[in-house]
Amino acid sequence: MIGEKREKFWEDRRVFVTGANGFLGSWLTEKLVEKKAKVVALIRDQLPYSKFNTSGIVSKVTVVNGRLEDYELIERVLNEYEIDTCFHLGAQTLVETAVRAPLSTFESNIKGTWNILEAVRKIDTVKRLVLASSDKAYGSSNKLPYSEDDCLRGLHPYDVSKTCADLIAQAYYNTYGLPVVITRCGNIYGGGDLNFSRIIPGTIKSAVFDEAPVLRSDGTYLRDYIYVKDVVDAYMTLAENIEWKKVKGQAFNIGTETPISVLELVNKILTLCGKKYLKPVIKNEAVHEIKRQYLSCEKIRNILGWKYKYDLDKGLRETIKWYYDFFNRFQSNSILYHEKRSIQ
Repeated sequence: MIGEKREKFWEDRRVFVTGANGFLGSWLTEKLVEKKAKVVALIRDQLPYSKFNTSGIVSKVTVVNGRLEDYELIERVLNEYEIDTCFHLGAQTLVETAVRAPLSTFESNIKGTWNILEAVRKIDTVKRLVLASSDKAYGSSNKLPYSEDDCLRGLHPYDVSKTCADLIAQAYYNTYGLPVVITRCGNIYGGGDLNFSRIIPGTIKSAVFDEAPVLRSDGTYLRDYIYVKDVVDAYMTLAENIEWKKVKGQAFNIGTETPISVLELVNKILTLCGKKYLKPVIKNEAVHEIKRQYLSCEKIRNILGWKYKYDLDKGLRETIKWYYDFFNRFQSNSILYHEKRSIQ
């Protein structure tokens, strides 16, 4: 879908976004509003410093407060707001949190997903559903890069939650013909991610406060990082083309196909911040995390002609600027100040 047809696609379209005030959700919701969609946002917790709030997006959408685990709420929203398109992003997204509390992670990521799928099955106004899985759904494998035909075999709580959600979505397509497409992204980064345990926002925060970044791993873990604006574009592209038989019911990897080690990434960030003199502290304490992961994106490139626009340096420069502006704006906030030493 190109040109004028794509520009008008979202105008007045009724869109439901779960996890709308999260990191990716904030960016996606902002773009949908820019495209004049009528967005209904599902919010569990109030996050005053989220991009969703600080950028003013919250005042431009209909907010529904509730939980993914509440099936009746999900069905009511889809029905009463006559939703046409659903982006299911809501999830518990942190590996360490999943290890500490697997049951709540399974409730959110697995039950929350089947609630969305079942509600979409029952409410026939919904014509398209983009469902966020993850590269973590593949689990650990010696075969790299991962392709969409590889088996899903998560071993630890977070990975398993994504494997299960992904397979349940496939079951709903194969059994009921549900208009769903599944995304498996590499590590998403960009401004607005306030989970400072993650390597990119954590390292930038260290640079802002002139402190050495702390690495939980040994620094050799290999990942594919993709800028949030590219992910938003991929999600919207998939939704716009979901009626095409080569897209509907399919899973698509989304990444840059340029893996980099954690230590290389940290040093790159410090260089771009002008803080090369800061030396990372390597804890080598990470457990239950996959050591080497990156994706083949041949499928989405061949079928839809989609490719990322931001290489790592370009994306990091925009990201670094966002965080410096953010901390300058909220530097007097006591919560952010006292958290500054707990970043990795």
